[in-house]
Amino acid sequence: MKKVTISTLLKKKQEGEKITSLTAYDASFAKLFDEQGIDALLIGDSLGMVLQGHDDTLPVTVEDIVYHTKAVRRGTQRAFVIADMPFMSCATPEQAYANAAKLMAAGASMVKIEGGDWLLETVSGLVQRSVPVCAHLGLTPQSVHVFGGFKIQGRENEQAQRLLNDAKKLAAAGAQLLVLECVPTELAKLITESIDIPVIGIGAGAQTDGQILVMHDMFGISANYMPKFSKNYLQQSGDMRQAVRDYIEEVRNGSFPSEEHSFN
Repeated sequence: MKKVTISTLLKKKQEGEKITSLTAYDASFAKLFDEQGIDALLIGDSLGMVLQGHDDTLPVTVEDIVYHTKAVRRGTQRAFVIADMPFMSCATPEQAYANAAKLMAAGASMVKIEGGDWLLETVSGLVQRSVPVCAHLGLTPQSVHVFGGFKIQGRENEQAQRLLNDAKKLAAAGAQLLVLECVPTELAKLITESIDIPVIGIGAGAQTDGQILVMHDMFGISANYMPKFSKNYLQQSGDMRQAVRDYIEEVRNGSFPSEEHSFN
């Protein structure tokens, strides 16, 4: 299959074709996902919870992400590879430049950064330095203590307007992709329609340009709990490869996420 690039993902948005993505942390699962036709793989700082057993993502280091990015890249032939910038790795633009360089050298094709308009200079600077950026808005897990827990974002009008404005500003600053996590379906639809870059949802309803799930949630093997927005695809098929194919098919035909996996 032809290698997936950011241009591929943009074309999918423009043509109304859904983007499929999963987290991955090693070469074996990266290869399995890649061979089933997944569009994008994210080396997420979620590894702090699903691999390392922490209560949140904050303990994850740049070195952790570098290690797992190298492994995922070795197992990937065609999928687009995105690496998370972990907690406090982009506190200043200079820190972001140095840490993003490590992730790109490890094999990432793009870095993902959590946060709103305070990151505009950083996003612009990274893009100017040839580092593609995926923005991340809504429930940003690195801000869990600011939010007071893993809570839905954007239910109040003022907060919803701020998220919409941040999405527009980040896209204008040069972000080429946006992950939107745990926001009401109506807000996710509005944001998706208001910007030209692809919007990947997780707990954001079916109206975004695509979906992403943590692989452990999709297989129903997370150590903590099964989020409302996820679905155990392994349970319905009993085979990992078929589970991935089922996930891809349901995202593409719009049956996942359903209303039961979304927030109003």
